[in-house]
Amino acid sequence: MRTFENVTEARSKTMSRIRGKDTSIEVALRRALWEKGYRYRKNYKALPGSPDICLTKYKLAIFCDSEFFHGKDWEVLKPRVEKGNNGAYWVSKIQRNMDRDDEIDKRLLFLGWTVIHFWGKDILNKTDECVRAIEEVILDIRLSQAEGEE
Repeated sequence: MRTFENVTEARSKTMSRIRGKDTSIEVALRRALWEKGYRYRKNYKALPGSPDICLTKYKLAIFCDSEFFHGKDWEVLKPRVEKGNNGAYWVSKIQRNMDRDDEIDKRLLFLGWTVIHFWGKDILNKTDECVRAIEEVILDIRLSQAEGEE
């Protein structure tokens, strides 16, 4: 069991509100895909890592990653995290998340899936660009499937 030093009640309450699924970033991207006519599975447990969004028709797994917990710009963020409250714990946790993300990506690729990761702020601020990126990947998948049939 882990012990947490200097964990205030307020911090504990804040952390307990962090959701693992149906986050605002996931909902925003799912809504945009649905409006475009794409049907998907959410948190698809049949695959490693339970991708946030799966377009099974195209074997496309999409992850919606928060910047902090998945280590965006890690070389810049890491020194700041180390200096903060319980820095060693957070550095270890974020590094484990990044390592797990990498391992899950490799497993999905081995199974023949295409993997896309989007950062939360990109989803919220540039949803249309994220959808366009997904559509470009789908087009590539369709073209490679058509070539395979010939």
